[in-house]
Amino acid sequence: MTSANKLDHTVINVGSGMDGAEAAFSGLGFVITPRGYHSTGSYNHLMMFGTDYLELLGLPEGADHQRPDIANAPNGINGLVFKTDDADETYAHLQSIGQAGDPPRSFSRPVDVDGGTKDAKFRTVTVRADVYPGGRVYFCEHGTPELVWRPEWQSHANGTVAIPEFVVASKSADKEAGNFAALLGCNVNNNTAAFDGGRVSVLSENDYAARYGALASSLADRASIFGALVFKSQNRTALNDLVQGGIDGIESQVESARTLVRICDFDAVIEFID
Repeated sequence: MTSANKLDHTVINVGSGMDGAEAAFSGLGFVITPRGYHSTGSYNHLMMFGTDYLELLGLPEGADHQRPDIANAPNGINGLVFKTDDADETYAHLQSIGQAGDPPRSFSRPVDVDGGTKDAKFRTVTVRADVYPGGRVYFCEHGTPELVWRPEWQSHANGTVAIPEFVVASKSADKEAGNFAALLGCNVNNNTAAFDGGRVSVLSENDYAARYGALASSLADRASIFGALVFKSQNRTALNDLVQGGIDGIESQVESARTLVRICDFDAVIEFID
């Protein structure tokens, strides 16, 4: 397994509501990449940071696709993706710890850059779906990283530069934290599994509700949810000005050490820290 303890990106499933998602995240001060269309039938927008990114992922209404994993999932934070230099090696690691899902697969999407169109190429390998009931966990091998991380997409008005924490809310927090530790090859510390540059925090239902209060998502009858993304901002003052001015479809809470936002239509909670 190579580079499997470094975050690649996180995913919010927006279903067929991509226009609304694009408007909401633009309102929060993100630079959003042009809409991309995958060879598997899905489409996306990205928000690029230093070495990781956020992906808004959906399916055009009525279009043919090869993505039941998206079509059958609820809207919300849906994906946690780690880097790999070798998808085949990572698949062997997943087999060795009993978490292997589908073997590696390849796909691409066209990217308009420098006055032309080039294909961004990827290989991904997935964790078995029942290991992390909150959403999809997988690894991405980038064949063309220069088409993904581009300077013109990495400077955001809200100052976001990285995703240092991924928050899971689980009814079996101890077990799920242990699974993440095995996945990342690290020890568990207070139900936290570390990756290079950050951590996955697995909270009990009560601890999650206490951390996010009225903005928390509900587990309802689910065993686990991907409960929040934590973004590091270098200009939270600008973000606070945006949310205090009011953004359609977004609830917010500004505190001294953090700013919380909830994107209501997509059941997504984001915590911005300095």
